[in-house]
Amino acid sequence: MTIDVRTRHAVHYSQSERMTSAELRENFLIEDLFAAGTLQAVYTHYDRMLVVGAAPTQASLGVGNELAKIVGAEYLLERRELGLINVGGPGRVIADGKAYELQPMDGLYLGMGTKEIVFESDDPSTPAKFYVNSAPAHASLPSRIVSRTDAIENNLGDGATSNKRKLYQYLHPKVLPTCQLLMGLTRLETGSVWNTMPAHLHDRRMEAYLYFEIPENAFVVHLMGRPEATNHLIVRNEQAVLSPPWSIHCGAGTGAYAFIWSMAGDNQSFTDMDMIDMKVLR
Repeated sequence: MTIDVRTRHAVHYSQSERMTSAELRENFLIEDLFAAGTLQAVYTHYDRMLVVGAAPTQASLGVGNELAKIVGAEYLLERRELGLINVGGPGRVIADGKAYELQPMDGLYLGMGTKEIVFESDDPSTPAKFYVNSAPAHASLPSRIVSRTDAIENNLGDGATSNKRKLYQYLHPKVLPTCQLLMGLTRLETGSVWNTMPAHLHDRRMEAYLYFEIPENAFVVHLMGRPEATNHLIVRNEQAVLSPPWSIHCGAGTGAYAFIWSMAGDNQSFTDMDMIDMKVLR
């Protein structure tokens, strides 16, 4: 079993505005989250969010001492909570001996105090791909599966503006209690390419995005930066973006796609955002 753990330090916007395209990618883009048979982890200094991709094949993948060490704990969720969504084939997560069977697009919340976490796939030829986020927690809350049918469905946008989409809220106060994690999934409809436009900011919390369901020769242009000084990242299938609190986050693809959004920080209110007038964008 291979576990690869990396760290991303926080970047001030004045630094990012002097970065080359390669430097922006190095600091804000995670390109290789789902290597078969491995657990890839990135510990960020944005609200201490931990971003993990677990892709078990024949053998199971356990959360070992490497992740506990990077958060300074005896075990990963000693003082943390965890949320995930399965973007691969059927699989399971075994947490403290209890098996949670997860179909594609099912989610799972594990509360603080969960000690042993193991990831498995039903079929190595179509492995599960668990996209995992973890953030500091202050209380132990019940663990549970959040299936796609459990998630709150929101129909947003319009075909006339090429942003008709369905937004599913998985980890959300109206679905289940969490300490600070919010997670959801957005899927654009055929013919729509824009997400999260008009753009917004929420200086009280960071956000991470996993883009997926992008064909091999397609991509998403992810816009980032201050509204008056935007930049961009070219994002391919199953790559993730770290969005600092000072950055907008919106984009357009060469076709329809899906993405998982997750947030950690001071406020769990989904509507707590500062909208940006489109005339301001530069």
